[in-house]
Amino acid sequence: MNKTDMFDLIGKVAVVTGASSGLGVQMAKALARQGADIAILARRMDRLEEVAKEIRALGVKCLTVRCDVTDTERIAQAVAEVISEYGQVDILINNAGDGGTGPAENTTDETWHRTVSVDLDGVFFMSREFGKFMISNKSGRIVNIASMYGMVGNMAIGTAAYHAAKGGVVNLTRALAAEWSKYGITVNSICPGYFETELTIDTLKTESFQAYMKSSVPAGRYGEAGELDAAVVFLCSDAASYVTGVILPVDGGYTCI
Repeated sequence: MNKTDMFDLIGKVAVVTGASSGLGVQMAKALARQGADIAILARRMDRLEEVAKEIRALGVKCLTVRCDVTDTERIAQAVAEVISEYGQVDILINNAGDGGTGPAENTTDETWHRTVSVDLDGVFFMSREFGKFMISNKSGRIVNIASMYGMVGNMAIGTAAYHAAKGGVVNLTRALAAEWSKYGITVNSICPGYFETELTIDTLKTESFQAYMKSSVPAGRYGEAGELDAAVVFLCSDAASYVTGVILPVDGGYTCI
């Protein structure tokens, strides 16, 4: 492998869930810049179509697929749509997520079940259905987007359901990595810290949160757009063929202290 094409994804097809906004869009574009054709999945088709235009402008194909990751019937249909369009699936990025906040003692059954359903069940359902194709093809890359909160607790805000679900994703990653390695499939997890997105920016820029980050994050700041790109591209590339079951924090050092 030449150094110049170590992270080349030309000829690959990548599926990204939760790709109508935020980190999903960033990661889909990162893979597209390396040459991968993309399938973006989410529930908001109007937003997906906007994102698809931006991705196609990078010189690759982009398929939009409406999909709720908690709906196993719809996931099976999504697999069929992607295979029909591209004939292959090489990469799956399980990014779709939900987060219920509030003190544990006040967390409702509905909040608990919804958070676990999207953040954990959805990762398994997507991996299972796309994994069937990868198993038959004896090749694949799965990257689960967990969270630094899947590795540690926190005292800033109550998010017990989110912690539990993302912790489940961390160990699901290890389980699938161990089980599917024999099929040529690698399964890894990225655990992002605080990142700027349209949903978080208002909170991240408050004085109180800025002070909290300076005291709790060794880097002293939140993550910026693009700072997840290298991690996801590496784990999806041929260069990472011997990397599986890895839990990679991209958190400015939050989990190292």
